[in-house]
Amino acid sequence: MGRGLPHGRLQGLTARLPIRDPAAFVLAETRARPVPLAPEIVIRVADEAVPLWSKTEEELAEVGLPPPFWAFAWAGGQALARHLLDHPEICRGRRALDMGSGSGIVAIAAMKAGAASVLAADLDRFALAAIVINAAANGVPVEATGEDLIGGPRPDVDLVTVGDLFYERDLAARLLAWLDGFLADGVPVLVGDPGRSYLPKDRLEKLADYAVPVTRELEDAEIKNSAVWRLMPAARGT
Repeated sequence: MGRGLPHGRLQGLTARLPIRDPAAFVLAETRARPVPLAPEIVIRVADEAVPLWSKTEEELAEVGLPPPFWAFAWAGGQALARHLLDHPEICRGRRALDMGSGSGIVAIAAMKAGAASVLAADLDRFALAAIVINAAANGVPVEATGEDLIGGPRPDVDLVTVGDLFYERDLAARLLAWLDGFLADGVPVLVGDPGRSYLPKDRLEKLADYAVPVTRELEDAEIKNSAVWRLMPAARGT
């Protein structure tokens, strides 16, 4: 299960104004807990996936929505956050862009590791609220945007992070093509991923492995082996 679910349906979360303010919903339906692999970070998470999932559908008067990705600490994001915290030289003084930020775990880790600034991008308005709430709880400033950046102008940054975002074919293809623009400009792209279906493994250099505690409600195991990778430029002629 997990993040193999259709991302297109996630955009339904941004298509309607919720009855309650997104920040109020996040605060009411989640509680603060340390991230298992990065306990230096505390985020708002759901106790159970299904009840929050149902409440999100009720809030938006829409059935068949995917899980609220922002309310869980996904394996790829945890691995990438841990790596940034353990290697602050990656972020120190850099302007970072965190794609598919969800709860903001990676964005928060980048700021804690000394980034000059972080722009956290996610299409889900509940995620945007969660990012702001979680960043404030961790004492770091993070700017959040709900704009669909993929395919558009690239923000002026020095580092791009991608946590657990290669789970759907079309999204992965669009994202990879867009990320190539950063590589062409000499901007490093780091990926945290447990081996989702559309991870471009032929384009990746492994930097580290992690055994990540996750929830069985959304994953197929309680420990998900994940890695942090550096995205490499496409070989000429491909």
